[in-house]
Amino acid sequence: MLILMGGGNDVDVDVHHSTTFLVIIKSTSCSVVDRHTALQSIQTEMEAELKELRHTFESGKTRSPEWRKSQLKALLNLVHANQQDMFDALNHDLGKHHVESYRDEVGLLIKSIKYILNNLDQWMKTKKVFVVYQISLPPVAFPSTAELVPEPLGLVLVISSWNLPMGLSLEPLIGAIAAGNVVVLKPSELAPASSSFLAKTLPMFLDNKAIKVVEGSQQVGRLVMAAAAKHLTPVTLELGGKCPAVLDTLTSSRDIAVNRILGSKFGSCCGQVCLAIDYLLVEEKFAPELIDLLKTGIKKMFGERPLETKTLARIVNQKHFSRLKGFLSDPMVEASVVYGGSLDEKTLYIEPTLLVNPPLDSCIMTEEIFGPVLPIITLNKIEDSVKFISSRPKPLALNVFTHNETLKRRIISETSSGSITFNDAVIQYLCDTVPFGGVGQSGFGRYHGKFSFDTFSHEKPVVRRGYLVEYWFRYPPWNNDKFELLKRALAMDYLGFLLILLGLRKN
Repeated sequence: MLILMGGGNDVDVDVHHSTTFLVIIKSTSCSVVDRHTALQSIQTEMEAELKELRHTFESGKTRSPEWRKSQLKALLNLVHANQQDMFDALNHDLGKHHVESYRDEVGLLIKSIKYILNNLDQWMKTKKVFVVYQISLPPVAFPSTAELVPEPLGLVLVISSWNLPMGLSLEPLIGAIAAGNVVVLKPSELAPASSSFLAKTLPMFLDNKAIKVVEGSQQVGRLVMAAAAKHLTPVTLELGGKCPAVLDTLTSSRDIAVNRILGSKFGSCCGQVCLAIDYLLVEEKFAPELIDLLKTGIKKMFGERPLETKTLARIVNQKHFSRLKGFLSDPMVEASVVYGGSLDEKTLYIEPTLLVNPPLDSCIMTEEIFGPVLPIITLNKIEDSVKFISSRPKPLALNVFTHNETLKRRIISETSSGSITFNDAVIQYLCDTVPFGGVGQSGFGRYHGKFSFDTFSHEKPVVRRGYLVEYWFRYPPWNNDKFELLKRALAMDYLGFLLILLGLRKN
């Protein structure tokens, strides 16, 4: 199975050094022949490592509940014992404050592992399906029993993104282990400190014959996928897209709503998360007051000089900084800036920025922003938001701040998205009992809690039947009597079936 975690503009298959494959490719000056030879050597090593993983899986070792629990407990110990190192890596890669890192990644991992450990025995149980007396069962299946047996998929490749480099690497790993799989984990090279931490630390705690970590360049990443592709068929892809928020009125709850909007947009990795609010829809008559509230809220959260505070993460690298700078340099977009807009190219910080009605055909309104820039689009009436959203690609999340039950019903029935959250944002990511995933261009498949276990499992039906009863009309040669019996049986007409079978009803 292949699972690509992350979102935004880069879920690169960028696999440079590995504790398992022991590969380092950093030089760009080697000859084509040298590079080709090096890649061939890497591919050979990878195939050997994958062979070991398959051998481990085929041994049945990872299927046992004892192995799964021991690995999950070891992973929990890893997180507890290395919290400061994880905070340091996230600060190095993205400038994250340690409280943000705990809230969005480290703390969530602890919660997820504990939740799965508490429920794993129940999830692993065979589900009995009692079909003997079910009224929905065709008579031709009597007497039968059935059960559903969850079994691991086998070899799983997890390719994670850079914006939540700990969480998006380890969250799917938790589910894959719980389901009894062997795993190749490929963290993003765009978060090198986090990737290095995972490559160095995971082998110290987990079973190296069942779980391997790969780092490296895009070429090495493609080799990993190519070497594993013949054994990887299902795919779960978590992307993102332009996640809208709708604010219908400025009621007594306005301050709470504004804080939740700002927290979603700027408070997690400086807007570089797939669930971040991408743009905000509001009625034109409320826009001036809303802008004032947003300005005040930004100052309270991040200070008068946000670029100097330690509470705002930075842009991941120069490439993404230049992309966002390019968005804002469009003259029509630049003219729509009503707050912020300061950029520090040296430190890769961008001030929280508010726009009002940038051109809808500009890049900032057609591409996922993935940064601290919030366009505000005004509408004549808030009901127009339904058409505005439904006419665009399906987002990963839709956030609607409203007390209007009619609007809620229309949003649910007339739009499509990975999820809908009323009167909050991002909160669904914290819920183990709610699946997380996209639809259409925002991704496919889902995970979290039991849904992770299901994603990495195949629920195998097992049907059991004895030889006591045999239905002769199932087989050729065909005649009208068999035709009538089959019609009654498949229509669940038990009385008609019995009467024909006993010769008490003519065909």
